Amino acid sequence: MPDMSASASLAMTHLVPLAEIDQNKVTPGVLGFIVFAAMALAVWGLMKSMSRHMGKVDFTEAPDAEAASSDQGTPGPGKAQPSKG
Repeated sequence: MPDMSASASLAMTHLVPLAEIDQNKVTPGVLGFIVFAAMALAVWGLMKSMSRHMGKVDFTEAPDAEAASSDQGTPGPGKAQPSKG
């Protein structure tokens, strides 16, 4: 059987430079990714909810029967009319 310790030693010498951590380099890491993913999911959910709610809104204004009947006796421009309330 071939000696596996030599090949394992050689593999470790090639992997060690990849595993070195630069203490002066700051990265967001896994926690940053999780926070970003959670915020993205929240925005997606809010946009979906807003789209659903906006679909329920009727933008056409229904004519008011009372206003239509009172428009016939409306004075011309420049005349003040008391508000109902």
